[in-house]
Parts: sequence; C-alpha cells; structure tokens
Amino acid sequence: MYRNKTCGELNLSNVNEEVTLAGWVHKIRKMGGITFIDLRDRYGITQLSFNEEVNPNLFEKANKLGREWVVQVVGKVTERSSKNPHIPTGDIEIIVSKLNILNPSDMPPFTIEDDTDGGDDLRMKYRYLDLRRNAVRKNLELRHRMALATRRYLDERDFLEVETPALIASTPEGARDFIVPSRMNPGEFYALPQSPQLLKQLLMVAGFDRYFQIVKCFRDEDLRADRQPEFTQIDCEMSFVHRDDILNMFEGLVKYLFKTIKGIDLPNFPRMSYADAMKYYGSDKPDIRFDMKLVEIKDLT
Repeated sequence: MYRNKTCGELNLSNVNEEVTLAGWVHKIRKMGGITFIDLRDRYGITQLSFNEEVNPNLFEKANKLGREWVVQVVGKVTERSSKNPHIPTGDIEIIVSKLNILNPSDMPPFTIEDDTDGGDDLRMKYRYLDLRRNAVRKNLELRHRMALATRRYLDERDFLEVETPALIASTPEGARDFIVPSRMNPGEFYALPQSPQLLKQLLMVAGFDRYFQIVKCFRDEDLRADRQPEFTQIDCEMSFVHRDDILNMFEGLVKYLFKTIKGIDLPNFPRMSYADAMKYYGSDKPDIRFDMKLVEIKDLT
C-alpha cells in the first residue's frame, strides 16, 4: 500500500505516530525557512511541514513541488502550534522525513476549489480535475448513500432488485429511441430502453410481485430543464396493490431517505386528485407554493 492513513483521519490521538500518506498537493505556503504543504485526498486535507534547518535537501525538494502533483510522504504526527478549526485534521501536522514524487503535474487550468475560477465549458473539458473539487465529490457521495438507503428500504419490504436488458426491441413510448446497429444481423437494430416498462410487467406476470431497479434510461429528445437524453431512475413495480398502497410505499421511501441521509423528518405529503389539479391549477404537476387557484366565472357569463 502507498499509504497507511488517509488525509482526513489524523487527530491529536495520533501524535508521535509515524504515518505514510499519499495524495495531491493542494496548496503550498513558503514561509522563509519553513514550507507548509496541504496534502489532499478524497477524505480530507493534512498539513505537511518541511524545515530547512532540519533537512535542507528535503526542504529544497518540497519547494519544487507544484499544485496537483501526486506525492507520497512519510513523517511523524505532531500537534500544530497554530490550529485550524475549519478542518478535522486542523490540530495536527506531519513533520515529513521522506518525500516521494509519484507523478508531476502541469499547472491546472483552474483552481481545485469550491469557488473555482473555471467556467462550465472549461471544467467539463477537464472533468477529471473538476471531480476533485469538494462540491462535486460530495454530490457523488450523496448519490452513493441514497442508492444504498434505497436498496435497504426496498429490500426490507420484500422487493427484488432485477437487472433488465439494455439492448431491447423498440417499444412505443413517449420519445424517440436511441438505436444500436446489430453486427450479427445486418440491417437490424436494437433500441436502448426509455424505461424497463414492458420488462417489469413481464416480472409481474411471472409472479415476482415486488420489483425495483436503479436503472439507466435513454430518450432521444430535445433538452429541457427536466429532460436529459440519459438519466437514472428508481424504477419499481408492485402486484396485488391498490393506489394508496403504492402512494404510502413510496412516500415512505422519500421520508426514509431524508431522515436517513439528512436527518430531516418530513410531514405527511398532501394529496390532490387529478380532477382537482386540473380544475384549480390547469396542470397535472401544479406548483402549490403560491396557491394561485383558477376560478371559474362561467356563472357570470
């Protein structure tokens, strides 16, 4: 292993331990005869200290490092004289005794910070750099926790997770299919699923009365705020249930996700019939925050 600790786990209980860390050079601060380097991995940041009087060769080597260089260090954990309360490792630093450069780096085209100076196009061009930012990493971690919690909730309620095929025959749905040519059958094509609708209905007919899947779907349609050509959905199907059984089950899922992941207790969801939605809001997905209901005035005409 290139490390025995991560950059986010060390604290005062580790003082005087010799540790090995590996990660990316986040920041360099040169303070005359002392150089401080913030070493970053996905778990956090740890400060490294290089003293010219203690080890001039190592000090000179550290001063040649640049942002986003990948390095491995060995050193002793010590208590910091000037603590940083904003990070979990802010009470300690590493007095480095060995520095190994694993990979140098060109100067990044934008800063790897939450408030980066890179525009959208630039960050998408260098997506592998953008993924190093805390904001993006936290989104992926949130998605991971939501997927785990979803599986746990549905598994406890006897749902089976079943993977359905991604290459299927074209089915009549609301958008155009993405098609994939078949090499084995020239002139014929597969379609990528807009949803696993028919496949999960086959499972219901076969007796698998509770199915779910966190599944990729593909729809060849114009981009809109709520439309993407490729997206992931929590896809479910149930047999032998009434409408309220379905509403209660998945209202419970949303409440469970908010409680488990964010610690938020949601109240019971308000429910509205389709007829009332169309009558009072003229839409089957009304925005009820402003409660601007339609009023019929035909009696006055």
